[in-house]
Amino acid sequence: MVSRATAGVALWPLALVVVLLPHFVLAADSIGAVAAKPCHSAAADGADAGCLSWRVMVEANNARGWRTVPAPCVGYVKSYMTRGQYIRDLSSVMDQVSAYVDTVQADADGLDAWILDIDDTCLSNLLYYEAKQFGAYDPSAFKMWASKGACPGIPAVLELYATLQAKGFKVFLLSGRDEETLATCTSENLESEGFLGYERLIMRSPDYRGQSSSLFKSAMRKRLVEEEGYRIRGNVGDQWSDLQGDYVGERVFKIPNPMYYVP
Repeated sequence: MVSRATAGVALWPLALVVVLLPHFVLAADSIGAVAAKPCHSAAADGADAGCLSWRVMVEANNARGWRTVPAPCVGYVKSYMTRGQYIRDLSSVMDQVSAYVDTVQADADGLDAWILDIDDTCLSNLLYYEAKQFGAYDPSAFKMWASKGACPGIPAVLELYATLQAKGFKVFLLSGRDEETLATCTSENLESEGFLGYERLIMRSPDYRGQSSSLFKSAMRKRLVEEEGYRIRGNVGDQWSDLQGDYVGERVFKIPNPMYYVP
């Protein structure tokens, strides 16, 4: 497969390029200025170090139940998401997924499956969260954003998606989005960003409203395995709640996301 380190940035959607390009330019300018400015603010270094530790705790699932990015770390998270480190980390994750995919084959019975989350796995919500300064999750505001169907696709995940289909795996897109209000705009958004031909889009029905994402997604995977006979060979998501519970799959892969927490 093509290295995500080179392909990911080149294929990044125009909407995000507009946001990211100024940051890349600033980063390039700063390289030439290293010799002239060898020293850094100790206070800034300490703040970044503290926020880096917080982000590591988030990714390791040690920090749980937080509702918003800590105020001192808003700038750090914005920089992480927009100045290249997020893309590099995502590319590294996709390289690990790719290495695993190369070792597994889909059987002819058509029952080998992969589960992919949607929000900040297949589709990016960076523009939405950056605009609100990574504040606490607001269901009404997010529903309005999602209903526009304007979430950019994440190129590295789209590449994985195409590879899984080419190898004969059935790909299920499993999302905690509300099925009654967001099904149509979500499917149209996915298709406009190139996520075509998936086996099924599974969203939260009224029966599961108010239930945690972990319990809801666990129940959906259990149904696929116990009632429909699928074998889940892999599972990719940006939240630990995507990757825990019953029938998580033979391998799980966590995409970095320090913007919000979903239980």
